[in-house]
Amino acid sequence: MNTVLREFQLPAGGCIQIVQGDLTEENVDAIVNAANSHLQQGGGVAGAILRRGGPEIQSESNTWVQQHGPVSHDQPAYTGAGRLACRYVIHAVGPVWGEGDEDQKLAKAVGGSLALAERLKLESLALPAISTGIFGFPKERAARIILKTVREFLTSPACSHLKLVRLTLFDQPTLDAFLQVWSSLGLSKEN
Repeated sequence: MNTVLREFQLPAGGCIQIVQGDLTEENVDAIVNAANSHLQQGGGVAGAILRRGGPEIQSESNTWVQQHGPVSHDQPAYTGAGRLACRYVIHAVGPVWGEGDEDQKLAKAVGGSLALAERLKLESLALPAISTGIFGFPKERAARIILKTVREFLTSPACSHLKLVRLTLFDQPTLDAFLQVWSSLGLSKEN
């Protein structure tokens, strides 16, 4: 069962949460998959989404890449969610640590996911700690970029539909990094 550990209500009405649990169990409009540019759902978050959601997610991913080409950092793809509780899976391509310009690429991946959720008129979204697993992005650094990007988007004029963003984190080291950054950014109101 997923547990909300922190929640911050923004003055404009949006809400950011840190949740400990399984992204594939989130009952939101969409979840974000930490994807590669060819949407091959292998290990990590992508593999868990495929196992839980079913093979139709990979089939739709293949069709997307055939029609649109590889997915970029700032223009995520989306598919249906198969057997997951959400309606969509947004496939965001995060940077591989060491490839250069990683901070900007991560901000673009998160911002692109939020913008796509807005275009789809979604009200709720859950995302993982993109690029902090096998892509090697330092957890605390990623937490700072992800949290700032989410907060900026939810308070921007471009946001009118999206009301809830849940950062759904599975492992303790990632959770600890996000909680530490959460407090340093002044989002310290505890649930």
